[in-house]
Amino acid sequence: MKTLIVLFFAMMTTASSLYDFKLPAIDGKTVDFAQFKGKNVLIVNTASKCGYTPQYADLQKLHDTFGSKVTILGFPANNFGGQEPGANAEIATFCQKNYGVTFQMFEKVSVKGEDQAPLYAWLKEKTGQEPSWNFCKYLIKADGTVKFYKSAVNPMSKEITDEL
Repeated sequence: MKTLIVLFFAMMTTASSLYDFKLPAIDGKTVDFAQFKGKNVLIVNTASKCGYTPQYADLQKLHDTFGSKVTILGFPANNFGGQEPGANAEIATFCQKNYGVTFQMFEKVSVKGEDQAPLYAWLKEKTGQEPSWNFCKYLIKADGTVKFYKSAVNPMSKEITDEL
């Protein structure tokens, strides 16, 4: 874990674009974000015990319906009300069993505060906004523009789908 934190902070000083990140998926394998260049990407901080948790179903529906137009990346986080207490394996099982999640999930991170993951620091720098609760969303468009959506914005809303 300590090595991972050092890696995150090292990346924070070197990442100039989304495509510079290489982060561990929920299964521990490294995902190189360079593969997302030229694609729309929706990044979401998730939690298993939140009032917004049913958005997993809508994120999966977005993935199934618009998968050719957007890549969804889920980042479990325990920053708000302790609503993501599980370990990565538990989170993966929960997402698959309860919502049939097949979009890319990542290891649990911190999305705000002193231990904020570099990806979220980069997103905050680009938008001036950081997550205020679980299921906040960042849409990074193929042209590099970044938009922030609050938790209450449903992944299948026209506000998001019209951007794809």
